[in-house]
Amino acid sequence: MRRPRPLRVAAWPRLTRRGGALLMVGAALLAVSLWFDLRDVMLLAFVGIAMPGVAALFVTLRVPRLGVTRRFSPPVVAAGSSTGVAIAVRNRSRRTLDGAHWRDRVPEGLDAPAEAVLPALGPYEGVLPSGDDTVHLEYRLRLPRRGVYGIGPMRIGVADPFGLARIDRDAGPRHEVVVTPRVTPLERALGSAASVDGVLHGLQRRSHPNSDELIAREYRYGDPLRRVNWPATARRGELMVREEEQRGDPEVRILLDTTLSGQFRTGGTRPESAERVHFGFELGVEVAASIGVHLLERGFRVRCDPLGDPGRGGVGEGVPGAYRMPGGDHLLLEDLARLDSPHRVDRDEGAAARGGRIAEGTGRGEVRAREARMPGFAVLVDPDEQDAATLVSLRTGFEPAVAFVGEGVAARVVDALEQADWRVVRVRRAAAIGDAWAGAAQRDPMSGTGATAAVSDGASGSARRGPSTPSAGGRDAS
Repeated sequence: MRRPRPLRVAAWPRLTRRGGALLMVGAALLAVSLWFDLRDVMLLAFVGIAMPGVAALFVTLRVPRLGVTRRFSPPVVAAGSSTGVAIAVRNRSRRTLDGAHWRDRVPEGLDAPAEAVLPALGPYEGVLPSGDDTVHLEYRLRLPRRGVYGIGPMRIGVADPFGLARIDRDAGPRHEVVVTPRVTPLERALGSAASVDGVLHGLQRRSHPNSDELIAREYRYGDPLRRVNWPATARRGELMVREEEQRGDPEVRILLDTTLSGQFRTGGTRPESAERVHFGFELGVEVAASIGVHLLERGFRVRCDPLGDPGRGGVGEGVPGAYRMPGGDHLLLEDLARLDSPHRVDRDEGAAARGGRIAEGTGRGEVRAREARMPGFAVLVDPDEQDAATLVSLRTGFEPAVAFVGEGVAARVVDALEQADWRVVRVRRAAAIGDAWAGAAQRDPMSGTGATAAVSDGASGSARRGPSTPSAGGRDAS
């Protein structure tokens, strides 16, 4: 069996109030005995001075061996909610551990439980699966903001039998809990240039209205009946569905401003109101999460890319930014939860050119961008002119093209987007996300190419929600 590592010292041994008082009394008795030449009192003085030192040496040499496991229920929570933390502490030593105190360490900004007495732990029992050597602790932890928080290690305070000295040690590893951004239910849907069956397949069908599907497979549970290939079903004697249509799933692209280039310019300084920038960035993440989950639930495949770094594949580090149901909503929220805070990037003169190359790739297959434009949503916190130029170059590949802008967006950026026919919608607080989406939907102009809307209404409610447990699937390689 692998032996646990000894507990790490979190602080040097220190005297308690009792130990400090005894040390001062011993020092006072020593002074009195030397002044009046009282040898009997000097013996008591030496005892009073030595006992705290012996106690400090005792707690330093006494190193308990503990195994700590931590479990969160649920492990993935939405910002503003709480999770239950269950801790199992097991004594790995042959000696009994009692009189210790425990406190779980949490990041700054979270309310940790107060220090409490650790129940007595009996000697290690290697044969029995559980016994007196294990105790179970529980508490609730409220998580107000999005992010990935490391909980632990547990801090164990051990004192000597007389309570004269104490030392704190860290036990167990650190465990992560994922806090996803809040999701605002959106009631209305924007029209798009994608049909329910997908852009590519719809254009192919209009080009060859009498052509039969060349690829078919067996019907699987959950396949929509509209994809049943009846000629192939008649020939095979069993239900067959069209495989080609899956390539044409409607796709949406979300561009999230992750660098705040307008504030963190090369050679610039950090803005005075850093707290305002922080909340603006979190608001942008909530907007992207609400839009992405809303469209995923309505059959879209969603791509979420950082605006400030067009070369990256998606919001998750090293992970493609394409998500689809089932499970894509949970994966999107988890990737947004792991998104780093705003940081500055060095920009070069080729940023606009890279944006143009990206715009050329927004079409699917050999379909031209003008014929197969996808819905595009930009969530802007504080972009600069180069970000605006990138969005202008991407405009030809998006229909509709909606930019949700916060208070930190400069007026010249808004003017450039409006001149490029971007629909600009202001979002100043999280409570207005639903109204901003509904306002954008009311002004949605449908394109004149004969395409139909891809999304239907159906989301309702005003309360925010988050994912329960992550799913294994949901992400596409792009």
